[in-house]
Amino acid sequence: MTDALLPLISIPSPSNNEFELGPLTLRLYGLMLVLGIAAAVFVAGKLWTRVGGSWDLVYRVAMWGVLWGIVGARVYHVITSWNEVPDEWWGVFAVWKGGLGIWGGVAAGVAAGAIVARRAGANVPLLADCVAPGILLAQGIGRLGNYFNQELFGRPTTLPWALEIDEANRPAEYVLSETFQPTFLYELIWDAAGAAVLIWLALERKLKPGGVFFLYVM
Repeated sequence: MTDALLPLISIPSPSNNEFELGPLTLRLYGLMLVLGIAAAVFVAGKLWTRVGGSWDLVYRVAMWGVLWGIVGARVYHVITSWNEVPDEWWGVFAVWKGGLGIWGGVAAGVAAGAIVARRAGANVPLLADCVAPGILLAQGIGRLGNYFNQELFGRPTTLPWALEIDEANRPAEYVLSETFQPTFLYELIWDAAGAAVLIWLALERKLKPGGVFFLYVM
């Protein structure tokens, strides 16, 4: 791409995706996942306690849901995108290389959470309605991890909100292009807006139990 085709304004990408905290090296992709999980638990807890539920159940559901969600997300990615898995014995476990399939995570995490809730005698469909907005918000926060990794971007563009991508992270066919559609940002905005709508529906309780979660899946 020549300088004449570069946008006057663009979104810069970070120079690295990790930082040092004493002896620890923290990856920003993983940090965004943790923040997303925290936000999901907070939203779910607020909604669930408004309908008479307890924070204790939310924490238990979150613990098992997150654990099995990560397993399910990785299994889904390995099965559907096996060509992106590092060709080493540890490749299937290398979540730090990226590769978590959201629908595998949702399926396994929700199943685990539903089992915990059912054993506790809770209204599972109603709890699912309280959990759904937080999951969608967490997906949006997770997209920031893609930003730090310089991934999940679209075709080249010169729009004012174009995303700068380092040459090492560009597809071979677009190696001469410098700015791309910020797909991660589009999904973040969509997820945040969707989460707001789901929170409103959950608070208004105009749908039958399970309806909000059903809308989320749609």
